[in-house]
Amino acid sequence: MLRFLTAGESHGKALVTILEGLPAGLAIDFEAVTRELRRRQGGYGRGRRMAIESDRAEPLSGVRHGLSTGAPIALMIPNKDWENWQRTMHVEPEQPAGATGPDRPMVTRPRPGHADLAGVVKYGHDDIRNVLERASARETAARVAIGAIARQILEQVGTEIVSHVTSIGLVSLPDALAISFEDARAIGDDAPLHCVDPRVEREMIAEIDRAREAGDTMGGSFEVIAHDVPPGLGSYAQWDRKLDGRLAQALMSIPAIKAVGIGRGPAAASLPGSRLHDEILPRHGLQGPQGPQGPQGRQPVVGVSRPTNNAGGLEGGVTNGEDLRISGYMKPIATLMKPLGSVDLTTMTESPATIERSDVCAVPAAAVVGEAMVALVLADAAMEKFGGDSVQELVDNFRAFRDRTAARFAPRQ
Repeated sequence: MLRFLTAGESHGKALVTILEGLPAGLAIDFEAVTRELRRRQGGYGRGRRMAIESDRAEPLSGVRHGLSTGAPIALMIPNKDWENWQRTMHVEPEQPAGATGPDRPMVTRPRPGHADLAGVVKYGHDDIRNVLERASARETAARVAIGAIARQILEQVGTEIVSHVTSIGLVSLPDALAISFEDARAIGDDAPLHCVDPRVEREMIAEIDRAREAGDTMGGSFEVIAHDVPPGLGSYAQWDRKLDGRLAQALMSIPAIKAVGIGRGPAAASLPGSRLHDEILPRHGLQGPQGPQGPQGRQPVVGVSRPTNNAGGLEGGVTNGEDLRISGYMKPIATLMKPLGSVDLTTMTESPATIERSDVCAVPAAAVVGEAMVALVLADAAMEKFGGDSVQELVDNFRAFRDRTAARFAPRQ
């Protein structure tokens, strides 16, 4: 079982995370981890915080001589902004001598749409900062770091993951499912919103600019595509083993995500079955996308053809060998420069909501976090399916499954 925990506050000293269940012998590329962290900090509409931080994960345990040992892996991501917050966020009962940064007042005016009010009710805090510091999306940097390691497990079974932004506000792609894995992978690193269509992207940027000028914020949607996912991950046997449920929970746990769709998503409810369900046809010619065992001979072969993929690669909670496609729908960020009405909890009188440093739009960043969460769930499912305490054992088990499946679906004479 692959599982993780994170800790740390937005303006605390650091974020930390522990990843447990990683097999021994994985050569971990920490430069790849840094690249993913850098991707999370990009995207048009981000705030000033991204100009301060330059995230890098420092391994603390579970890795020796570049290889995972099988023990839990601990990572720390220092917050460079800590020096400006020591007087506000110190852990000691009294402010330490030499603490830096201003003395900030208590936060008492909750923001509509944030965890502020619900958090003070749940935990009995007087200062909302005790809530907002942990509820902040800054925590997702830790998820991206360990998600980058989960990707490296998935590489052992040939799986790749990409994402693309499908809408900002009312501006959207006509049909996200028409975008192939190759289309999404080909998006340049310099694309401001990581959208496949430059014309639509320019309209999205204009939407963000209008929101910024109005002191407002903007949400949107993104799609994560996992390619060459082994069939048979997940299970229909119990509710909590269904992979679509596990993926949906993982994406819904990302701050500000309010809905998730798999494949055709909500539109599936408005289509007749004859137009929605993906036909199963004999595969003629090549048995895989690029040969008898798929790309580079790595993948199991389900010897049938699926002309469409409205199911998004999942049927009955189990992967079917098609691309896995899952979308996240993000609400606008709760901090507005022209704040909504609220109540000051110290006086219980009407007051504008608190303003914290924030983004105008963070949908591209949420897409990167979405990739990380999908990678973690799929890596866990792959470990569950193929097992193994070492990477070599995992790969051997996967190859045996691949070859057995290919033989089963070989063309009949």
